[in-house]
Amino acid sequence: MSRPFGSAAELERRRRQAVEAVAQGESPDVVARVVGVNRCSVFRWLNLARQPDGLVAKPHPGPAPRLSPEQHRRLEALLLEGPQVHGWPNQLWTCSRVVQLILRRFGVSFHHDHVGRFLRTRLNWSPQKPRRQARERDETKIEFWQKVRFPNIADAARKRHAHLVFLDESGFMLTPTVRRTWAPRGSKPVLDCWDRRDRLSAISAITVSPKAARLNLYFNLLSHNVNAEEVVDFLRQLKMQLAAPLTVLWDGSSVHSKAKLVNAFLAANPEIVAEDLSLYALEINPDELVWGWSKYGRLANLAAKDTDQLAEYIIDDLTYLQENPHLLASFLNKTKLPLAG
Repeated sequence: MSRPFGSAAELERRRRQAVEAVAQGESPDVVARVVGVNRCSVFRWLNLARQPDGLVAKPHPGPAPRLSPEQHRRLEALLLEGPQVHGWPNQLWTCSRVVQLILRRFGVSFHHDHVGRFLRTRLNWSPQKPRRQARERDETKIEFWQKVRFPNIADAARKRHAHLVFLDESGFMLTPTVRRTWAPRGSKPVLDCWDRRDRLSAISAITVSPKAARLNLYFNLLSHNVNAEEVVDFLRQLKMQLAAPLTVLWDGSSVHSKAKLVNAFLAANPEIVAEDLSLYALEINPDELVWGWSKYGRLANLAAKDTDQLAEYIIDDLTYLQENPHLLASFLNKTKLPLAG
């Protein structure tokens, strides 16, 4: 006999209502007709009602798990090893590949749709976009720079009464940066945008004052790629606006210390000290997080009509950061760079 439709709790409530109706004088035949069951079921419920917990809901146990708890743990360990360890050419786990892995290792066949639900509910996994990481990274050098080199740089800057200047550049395309967005199932959103390579370049710096550690953001927008001349102009502006010595921290870009024009400017302005951040570790420059917050956050999926409108949005975003230094502080905190002397 097939199980009646409804949850265990709903079926229990129906049984109790039927028993209550008979107890109040209703005919079992009438109750059976109203409830939609055979009269024998009503009499069985009446007998069960005389027993302790006789009418209590008994949830259906469902099908037996096809993998044991130990196999669940083993599967997750295999998945954490990465697809390349198991013979695939890249680091991409798809439901189809997981199906093949389960069949290969446990001899159990799953449907790929079920595997997606299984990964979410049993292993607490979700589909995610990987973060790229440079192979040139040296974790030992990065840790040394964070814990030893940077505190020495910050201490030297304080002794010179110099502002720390975390400087970086980025580009904003007219073609939008695309991120996932919520939408009705089966109805993929469409961004109506220009398929052109029009772009804007930006140069910015998070500054930290020497005494009070006040934070600020300075920036310039350009209609062309940032070059050494633009970097020199930006440093000159910072020197005038801050009216104090500077310690500039930047990466090994060709428009920084590798550029002859920049080196000539630094030589002529000894109150500006440049420190190298060429560690392939974007996460230790808080100015990198400015671009992540704006380009990949607030301005993601922005289909601007032209570069003028795009510039307006960028300026609004960066001005908002200037007016909310607590956000700049959060960027600095994420770098885990010790500022205290």
